Amino acid sequence: MPNEADTCRRYVVPRLQAAGWDNEPHRINEQVTFTDGRIIVAGRRGRRRPGKRADYILRFRPDLAIAVVEAKPTYATPGEGLQQAKEYAEILGLRFAYATNGHGIIEFDYTTGLEREIDAFPTPEELWARLTGNESLSPEAAERLLTPAYHLSGKTPRYYQEIAINRAIQAVGQGRRRILLTMATGTGKTVVAFQICWKLWSSRWNPGGEYRRPRILYLADRNILVDDPMAKIFAPFGDARWKIANGHAVKSREMYFAIYQSIARDVNRPGLYREYAPDFFDLVIVDECHRGSARDDSNWREILEYFEPAFQIGMTATPRRQDNADTYNYFGDPIYTYSLRQGIDDGFLAPYRVHRVVTTWDAAGWRPSQGDLDRYGREIPDEEYHTGEFERIVALRARTEAVARHLTDFLRRTDRFAKTIVFCVDQEHAEEMRRALNNLNTDLVRQHPDYVCRVTSDEGDVGRGHLSNFQDLERRTPVILTTSQLLTTGVDAPTVQNIVLVRVINSMTEFKQIIGRGTRVRDDYGKLFFSILDYTGSATRLFADPDFDGEPSIETEQTIDEEGEPTEEETVITPEPEDERPEELPPDEDDAPRRKFYFDGGQVEIAAHLVYELDPDGNQLRVVQFTDYTADKVRTLFRNAVELREQWSDPDCRRGIIDRLEERGIDFDHLAETANQPDADPLDLLCHLAFNGPLRTRRERAQRLRTERRDFFDQYGPEARQILEELLDKYTEHGTAQFLIPDVLELPPICQHGNVMEIAVKFGGEDRLVEAVRQLQTILYQAA
Repeated sequence: MPNEADTCRRYVVPRLQAAGWDNEPHRINEQVTFTDGRIIVAGRRGRRRPGKRADYILRFRPDLAIAVVEAKPTYATPGEGLQQAKEYAEILGLRFAYATNGHGIIEFDYTTGLEREIDAFPTPEELWARLTGNESLSPEAAERLLTPAYHLSGKTPRYYQEIAINRAIQAVGQGRRRILLTMATGTGKTVVAFQICWKLWSSRWNPGGEYRRPRILYLADRNILVDDPMAKIFAPFGDARWKIANGHAVKSREMYFAIYQSIARDVNRPGLYREYAPDFFDLVIVDECHRGSARDDSNWREILEYFEPAFQIGMTATPRRQDNADTYNYFGDPIYTYSLRQGIDDGFLAPYRVHRVVTTWDAAGWRPSQGDLDRYGREIPDEEYHTGEFERIVALRARTEAVARHLTDFLRRTDRFAKTIVFCVDQEHAEEMRRALNNLNTDLVRQHPDYVCRVTSDEGDVGRGHLSNFQDLERRTPVILTTSQLLTTGVDAPTVQNIVLVRVINSMTEFKQIIGRGTRVRDDYGKLFFSILDYTGSATRLFADPDFDGEPSIETEQTIDEEGEPTEEETVITPEPEDERPEELPPDEDDAPRRKFYFDGGQVEIAAHLVYELDPDGNQLRVVQFTDYTADKVRTLFRNAVELREQWSDPDCRRGIIDRLEERGIDFDHLAETANQPDADPLDLLCHLAFNGPLRTRRERAQRLRTERRDFFDQYGPEARQILEELLDKYTEHGTAQFLIPDVLELPPICQHGNVMEIAVKFGGEDRLVEAVRQLQTILYQAA
């Protein structure tokens, strides 16, 4: 019976070719995997689900996809794959979806809403005419949309980047002068901006229709946000590039870069931007446009208003919120949004755990004793101080040291060389935190003096040097950077594994930027997820935008003593109805003058440690024990302990069980650790948690096999029996992974019996060796 591959080869491809899709410049892309596959975190390991794959993507031009085709076997109905085709079309931003069994074809046309059976695939020209007619594109705008992208860099835009590029070009062609793209941090907004500029520049677009290349201004608010793109991604523009700086208004180039501060007016100058005519620039790209440029009360807003004749494209990482509403009011609704939730679902962005850590002073507040003096002999006002006032009104050294001690212990339990950024209240607090972390890690600091560094504006070039080394994928140090505001955005450090919040963040926009420091994925460096250590409650309060971010989804609670050691079992989170969102607090006033009191006494402990994880389905969660979470998942897979044991005793089925549990975020090493049962057999632990079965150690199970089933061993010769006994010893010590053939045969003491072939001879051949090990496992798990 023909399968799906036969259908594709024998029927679908010839019919697509007959419609002209294989003729230049059109394309048939076959078996296209367009996502990387969501990363599932189990314990301390990450694994990927399979990526989404379309059977065929039809392209009118190499850079413009127009339709998706899903094929099913000839014995299926033609429309069986239509729902999948529509799902992919909606993800890919396509207007035409097709399903076929090789004989019949079902079309769904998003431009009309009609679903119908057709005799043959439409030609490329027919679909293009339908699309341009629906979008009211003029011939000139349609031709500009077909301008080739730049591909010599070797990086092909991801599907969502291609959508953003093409929609922006289309919006420009339709005469829309204010355009907004909302894309989560780490999704490549700069690449999108480059391709938009390149297509418009190379097609000689300009609002007046003159035969010349456009003049484009790329605006941001930090040098790192213009210097890095100008030197790297925008390098293909060559000598057309120019950075406006140092008071010089050069007008002979085409691709300009500037930061607001260098061209805005201030008390000393009227504004360098006025050296250019209002209609000098044809296009203005505004990177991170939520940070000031489009705010009603910003003096930078006047720059955009001055260049009102230009088309303006704003790029932001944050959806509409109260603190960035001016941006959306200025640019309008985004023409395309790609959220953190989507990025995580697609596997392009890293999922995260949120560790909520509470000190006793944060939990109950801190109040000085009567007559307490600070470091400089000043009496501290007799008030009760809380988290938002720590390090702003009163600096508590004991709290800083407790946080540093907990963070150090966390790194010791996970990875002491995991790149970590610690966000502090101000530069002074960042220095106190750096010193505390340095002194708690002297064993590593002796070998690596730059293990912990502060990177703030005070450091200047020295700090930038530390930051550059931190970003370098090949350098191990610095490992920990302490900062206040400098690293909240514009820092591309793909291997950051820990984001630490030791200051209250009231701005959702700033919070999203900070979290974006950890969302990059680097499979080749083992960076598949990251942790947020939240000592102020900012993360748990601000993760209140589920449509954009997805909720942290497995929550575990742990109480920890003053030494950072857990005193209770960890807990996990399962879905519950979403609570009413908390009222958002006003933004931080980080530049306001402060007068701190410095208190160096007292004792503070870590009172609680909660952990939130993204569950595979992105649901919102409530707190339950991790063991209860595991038990619930096991009961959804198996009706009783007998069914679980029968499948577990088969090595092939056991692998499937392990995979299904890992898909649900359950890792056996992590489970044994949190249940405080390091010696328990995984099967016994699962049966105990889910069905209240007896809990046995691996040693007990192995000894029971030796005692009750001597007949199994007696059927083999002395040396073969010894090898089986040694396999059992390895299982007792390390678990079921020790039954992997031939790997375990190459390890001592078993390898002392000879190589794999020589060991197989002792069992009467390779097949009998494999059967003996298989039977050993089956008997091991037969006993109740």
